[in-house]
Amino acid sequence: MKRILCTASLLLAAAPLMAADVGVSVSVGQPGFYGTIDISNYPRPQVIYAEPVVVRPVPVGVVYEPVYLHVPPGQAKKWSKHCGAYNACGRPVYFVRDDWYNDTYVPAYRERHPGKGHGNKHKGHGKGHD
Repeated sequence: MKRILCTASLLLAAAPLMAADVGVSVSVGQPGFYGTIDISNYPRPQVIYAEPVVVRPVPVGVVYEPVYLHVPPGQAKKWSKHCGAYNACGRPVYFVRDDWYNDTYVPAYRERHPGKGHGNKHKGHGKGHD
């Protein structure tokens, strides 16, 4: 019995380590990618909010162009908790709609970049940031 408990304890302790090595990273142009997208020469994006979101004030005299991000559902609402992961806390951010990204951007990206954005999966952190 002691041996079974010891083995079970070791397996439970090692489970997070084994799970940490498993992940899928996807690149821009694939469904499931989250991060900055380049909208130049693409159809006008449909955004979640009409005005850009800025979490932290921008220093006086500094002007940033807005960035367009595709983020997981719910992150736009709580942007102050997630902006650091995208390096965008002091930047004006437009959040593109998920349906626009998947139905408009992804097909246009694939058309312009043959061979990219098609199943480029590898071990990684699983968030899809490139």
